[in-house]
Amino acid sequence: MSRNKLLLVLLSSSLLVGCAADYLNNYDTMTLASGDSQKANQLLQTVDPYNPASNNTKIEGDGARSVAAVQKYKLPPISTATTMTTNGSSGSGATN
Repeated sequence: MSRNKLLLVLLSSSLLVGCAADYLNNYDTMTLASGDSQKANQLLQTVDPYNPASNNTKIEGDGARSVAAVQKYKLPPISTATTMTTNGSSGSGATN
């Protein structure tokens, strides 16, 4: 019976120590948000910090133009073989 009591005491003490773990996690370091109190207070007192146009959910757009843009990036570009000469002639060898 004493062994069961010992296990019960160990189990209950381990549960109590687990609850105190957050209390023991106090560090003497700076956080990343240190020094932002003035900006935080300004944002709290701002009447409407959002752009009025951000509530507009009806975005104008052209579906055909959007599809053409997507197809342009999905498909490889079509290369056309064109011959060009350096002097601008047709390449027949005839001179004026």
